Amino acid sequence: MGSGPFGRDTVQIDRKKELRADLMLLIITLCWGVSYYLMDVSLTQLSTFTLNAYRFLGAFAVAVIFSLPRMRHMTKETLLAGLGIGAVLSFVYIGATVGVQNTTLSNSAFLCCTTVFFTPILDFLIFRKRASRKIVLAVVLSLIGIALMTLKDDFSFNMAHLKGDLFSLSCGVTYSLDIIFTSRAVQNNKVDPYQMGVMSLGSCGLIMLVLACMTEMPIAHPTNGAVWFAVIFLSLFCTGMAFILQPIAQQYTEASHVGIIFSLEPVFAGVTAFFLAGEVLTARGYIGEVLMIAALLFMEIDFGALLSGRTKASESVNSMSAEELGGGAPAEKDNERR
Repeated sequence: MGSGPFGRDTVQIDRKKELRADLMLLIITLCWGVSYYLMDVSLTQLSTFTLNAYRFLGAFAVAVIFSLPRMRHMTKETLLAGLGIGAVLSFVYIGATVGVQNTTLSNSAFLCCTTVFFTPILDFLIFRKRASRKIVLAVVLSLIGIALMTLKDDFSFNMAHLKGDLFSLSCGVTYSLDIIFTSRAVQNNKVDPYQMGVMSLGSCGLIMLVLACMTEMPIAHPTNGAVWFAVIFLSLFCTGMAFILQPIAQQYTEASHVGIIFSLEPVFAGVTAFFLAGEVLTARGYIGEVLMIAALLFMEIDFGALLSGRTKASESVNSMSAEELGGGAPAEKDNERR
């Protein structure tokens, strides 16, 4: 058992629980894909830090109200982990929002999704955890898919938007740290994943509120139903549900799995843009989506178990056939005697 909030306790991952956790993370990723469109709606009336303050503080308030009894008894490890992860999360959203303002959406989407690339690298550099060959191949497929979806035809970055590119890249790096630290924190038996998730919302929201007060005074508020709906959906589902369920799900899956699943975010964002904003991807973009989905399936399917299962099934059938043949001989002999 670790002595701090990011203790290095290990847990044996159950395959069925891992699949359920990965499905939960997939739903979270779907919400984040939808959030791009909702953010676009919200930013017509709200500034970036103000919007994020509404999102995180609103989600924090609702979570505390509906789970007050569960929040009363909190360990020091849980509190420290929640505050620390919330601080990392604030850097994630600073990088994303400033990046979107200073670079193209395609560059920002690709660089923010480099989480899938940095997660296994940082996990190795910080905790010396080696990624399997299967994970490495899935990472490569995901990166190729993201590149096909978001980069220009000549696969180049726009140097005129270098500031935005760097901030977007920082989003990918810091979110990798968020995933890794969350995975480590929930392995500590003294850390309650739900409480930690709620506290991370409050910590991030408070930081965003301070930044909004410093740079975006006076604080604006939504003035029509569409923006109110977008802000509320962002707060409750894309923020509250997502960041509370994430640490719970990460108890039962690997950090590298989380990074690859979250790389599907631009896929869901593209589908949402197609139906709600009328955006159409190029053929190259759709190929990228197929590659990313293939990477997810490749990561999730246990080919070794499938092959061993087939082998056992074949052996079982052969064994049953042998028993039937073996059982038929005495019967024939009995008939001859009769």
